[in-house]
Amino acid sequence: MTQLAHDRYCDEIAHQVGLLRSVVASGADLSGTVPTCPDWSLEDLVRHLGGALRWVELIVRTRAQEEVPEEGVPGFAGPEARGDAAALDAWLAESGEQVVAALRDAGPDTGVWSWAGDLSCGFWARRVTHEITVHRADAALAAGLLYDVAPEVAADAIDEWLQIVEYVQRTAPDDAVRELRGPVRSIHLHATDARPELDAEWLIELTEDGVSWRRGHEKATVALRGPLTSVLLAFYRRLPLDAKELEVLGDQELLEFWLERATFG
Repeated sequence: MTQLAHDRYCDEIAHQVGLLRSVVASGADLSGTVPTCPDWSLEDLVRHLGGALRWVELIVRTRAQEEVPEEGVPGFAGPEARGDAAALDAWLAESGEQVVAALRDAGPDTGVWSWAGDLSCGFWARRVTHEITVHRADAALAAGLLYDVAPEVAADAIDEWLQIVEYVQRTAPDDAVRELRGPVRSIHLHATDARPELDAEWLIELTEDGVSWRRGHEKATVALRGPLTSVLLAFYRRLPLDAKELEVLGDQELLEFWLERATFG
């Protein structure tokens, strides 16, 4: 499956930062709990994202070849005062501008450290895109705002997460994903509103050898059907499986088993 172009990821990061800033500027209670990340307030969530953007920016700009400690990242923690929406917004805006500029300057093929097998700036452009896309859903839900995402971005987010599951399975044998190994079972994700050329269907197979997946429409042990944005949010455990816009056909316990063990963010 084809990833998005590097410039498209950079454009999307800038777009998502702008949308997140609109949540900060909406008058939402920054101290309110984020229902989908209950250990965080809305301000904690924004600070997490802004710090992550600055961390990636430093890795990319300096062409780091080893992990960069958070305490070495300028401005990582954000504004000193809490509850100041204007200061938080300005810091987030600067964080977004810096990481996008660094990623555009580096291009996708420049080698840098990453925690995954792909040691390139292209990895970080894609990872940051989907990190902020999904966490913006957390922010929107916390603020009671509507959430949507471009279809090609949502589909690529599902692809990327499945690739991360495969990578963790290969490299972290003690992680919870090891429990996904076993008798052959399968999960079908089906976006019911996507245009045909997007091919927004996935078949995930769980076997004794591990997890494999491919795009396509195939029979499975369990199927999750619904609008693409809703399928994405359910896949990331941001939307309950009994949401009115979703339909689960078959062995729902298998789908729940997967979600409990293959969700990291």
